[in-house]
Amino acid sequence: MAAVVVGADGKARCAWAGIESDQAYQRYHDEEWGRPVTGERELFERLSLEAFQSGLSWITILRKRSAFRAAFANFDPAAVADFGQPDVDRLMADAGIVRNLMKINATIGNARAILALPEGTTLGSLLQAHAPAAPRPAGGPIPAKTAESAALARELKKRGFSFVGPTTAYAMMQAVGLANDHQPGCWVAESLTRP
Repeated sequence: MAAVVVGADGKARCAWAGIESDQAYQRYHDEEWGRPVTGERELFERLSLEAFQSGLSWITILRKRSAFRAAFANFDPAAVADFGQPDVDRLMADAGIVRNLMKINATIGNARAILALPEGTTLGSLLQAHAPAAPRPAGGPIPAKTAESAALARELKKRGFSFVGPTTAYAMMQAVGLANDHQPGCWVAESLTRP
């Protein structure tokens, strides 16, 4: 499989299925994926969307992102932590999102876990504490999980988070710029410094 594909705009991008013809997918790749993300709300959104993506294609989640934001109070952890059974029922009836009871409950529980973190500890600080010590060699195979993502998943579970296995943890590390997995030849790879 090719490492990059060229879109209609002439730019070479990571060879994600369908990216060459989907402008929303291209924007996500070009402007968000692999770029540093800070802020608990923003990190909570990425963690939640990566959990919802489990078993599905990322483009499915990306296309539903605005509906997810509306359904989950723009991923404000304090607001989501207050969700009760009526909210769960509302979410399960919302055709704009992925209606998976386990993932919905995990998102609400994860918001509560963020609020329960000890003073001085944030989701961001937990991620940074598990950042890869060395960059993955450019052009090598992209792993589904790493030792660091397994350690992050264990730490998050210990702190009350759920639906955060090593694969989801690594996908989040990629999404928020802790792991730069843009492929050589991808125009974005050249603009980002590998961590």
